Amino acid sequence: MDLLKSAEIALRDCLGVKKGEQVLIITDEPLRKIGQIFWEKAKELLTEAILLEIIPRKTSGEEPPPLVAQALKTCDVFVIPTSKSLTHTKARREANKSGARGATLPSITEDIMKRTLSADYIKIAKRSQKIAEILNQGRIVKITTPAGTKLTFSIEGREADPDTGLYLKKGDFGNLPAGEAYVAPIEGTAEGILVVDGAMVGGIINQPIIMKVEQGFVTDIGGNGEATLKLKEMLKPFDKLARNIAEFGVGTNDQAIITGNVLEDEKVMGTVHIALGNNLHFGGKVDVPLYSDGILLSPTVEIDGKIIIQEGKYLI
Repeated sequence: MDLLKSAEIALRDCLGVKKGEQVLIITDEPLRKIGQIFWEKAKELLTEAILLEIIPRKTSGEEPPPLVAQALKTCDVFVIPTSKSLTHTKARREANKSGARGATLPSITEDIMKRTLSADYIKIAKRSQKIAEILNQGRIVKITTPAGTKLTFSIEGREADPDTGLYLKKGDFGNLPAGEAYVAPIEGTAEGILVVDGAMVGGIINQPIIMKVEQGFVTDIGGNGEATLKLKEMLKPFDKLARNIAEFGVGTNDQAIITGNVLEDEKVMGTVHIALGNNLHFGGKVDVPLYSDGILLSPTVEIDGKIIIQEGKYLI
């Protein structure tokens, strides 16, 4: 019943589904149960509920089959709980351009669904919008952490997005659970050391991943932990673009906790995240079929010299 209630909140409150709308649920085998729950609840809400199961993608960002891409463009609302993310795909972007509104829920678990989809999304929305406003007015970002991150980059002229969890208008899109404000750093401007000590590549970090960043790209990856080895292996099939500093995000969901599932981890209040790879869908210029978030704990964030977060505590 908790899962059904969470699905109802997502569909009714976050996506505002209406009687008779075509609601497309896309899932895959690992998340089949959750996909089925969303379909059942969409049916109860008297929508034209449609459930599609795809073969799991090899990596997050890999395109779904053309038939699925076409279905996305013709629905009113989409909900995508899949084991690999379809967020950073052309199919998803084209669906929103065509007027569909929706949310992706990559790798969501039953526990995350029960806990975070019942959050106060009105408060989360206000918090996210406030941080996005600050980013929109900013030029130079500096991030430091106790683990050793010392990273700077430009966001001048880039538009930040608040991931509010409220996707009620045509073309609206975000993750569920929601709760962040994010922006694409200007390509080629990131410099310094990035130390991921929270979570990345499918798990909680036991030994930090240490990355050297030069002219906007990760040029060296150090550390002896399993996460470091996983990241190196994940990046192997791709060219330099996969190492692009793609995103800077600030978590705003007070119900989220670090679990090793980046869908939730990147929303945790008191953390920030830096992503590698594709940044097309939020104003960047790098198109590569890979996207990976790294969570930083207890960050201090300066925007044009003004501290807005100090060791994980918000000063705004």
